[in-house]
Amino acid sequence: MKGRRIILDHIAGREAAALMVDGALDDLLIEDPETPYQGAIFRGICDRPVKGQGGMFLRLPEGGSAFLRGAKGLSPGQPLLVQVTGTAEPGKALPVTQRLLLKSRYAIVTPGAPGVNLSRRIDDEEERLRLRALAMTLWEEADVPEDTGLILRSSTAGAEEEAVAADIGEMIALAAALAGDAQGDKPEALTEGDGPHLYAWREWTAPDVVTEPGGFAREGVLEAAEALLRAEVPLGEGTMFVEPTRALVAVDVNTGGDTSPAAALKANLAAARALPRALRLRGLGGQVAVDFAPMSKAHRRQVEQSLRASFRADPIETSLVGWTTGGLFELQRKRERLPLAAILPAILAG
Repeated sequence: MKGRRIILDHIAGREAAALMVDGALDDLLIEDPETPYQGAIFRGICDRPVKGQGGMFLRLPEGGSAFLRGAKGLSPGQPLLVQVTGTAEPGKALPVTQRLLLKSRYAIVTPGAPGVNLSRRIDDEEERLRLRALAMTLWEEADVPEDTGLILRSSTAGAEEEAVAADIGEMIALAAALAGDAQGDKPEALTEGDGPHLYAWREWTAPDVVTEPGGFAREGVLEAAEALLRAEVPLGEGTMFVEPTRALVAVDVNTGGDTSPAAALKANLAAARALPRALRLRGLGGQVAVDFAPMSKAHRRQVEQSLRASFRADPIETSLVGWTTGGLFELQRKRERLPLAAILPAILAG
């Protein structure tokens, strides 16, 4: 089926959301009750500094722990508003930041970073002028906390002014509430972050949204999700294997039965296009090492350009480190989600 579809459902009682593009699973989110959502905001209490890493461990509610980088000038016992930026391996502290981003469908409010800005993806100059005038009017009329900024997201292009205004108003109110909760001698959870359904509403766009129970089974999401537990990723032009280890994610690209002179380049370009989706669906991050099919060094630039174009469109922050002396290509990818293999087997078995 051509086009984009969003399916909102539950798996074994857990909230889940799937994005299908042209009949293929393009993104998948499954709730994990044991892990705070990315974007959740806490009042943490500074616990102990880690001088060698320039960071600070913080106490969270219910005995939880977080780690903040760049904690210069902080002292134990100091309360601090922090936001969860990703997931942590079992036994490790949650990664957090002091730079809060209050995201909604149309607006991002930025406490501590004043100014009104628009997404660069809005390239129509007339539309930019209209949205900037709307934003400035709303900003001047609202009771905005000091040193707070606003970013209008690309989804505001063509959106109704009433919807944009309501979205901005909600985020301003949240910023004001958080400012009032900054002080306290105990750690406290202030916002939950967005679960799969709210994240899908905020980040995905599609003309067709399926909300009836059993949508995952009817739309083929469960079958596609089970396939993600296998390392093999068919490319059409060869095969790619994506295998996480404790230290890194290893990716191996093979040409298959094609023995033509151009086989390696075709397989490697196909792998470069498919890699962001393969990592995103499996919830994999950290260090990624790609062993491309053997090719001449003259073709490396072409493959690297394809990688950059593919990851540019991916929503998860990824840095392309480059080629190693041994011929591997290294990437560093933000750990935003739990690995699918850590939660899906138990859910399906239940």
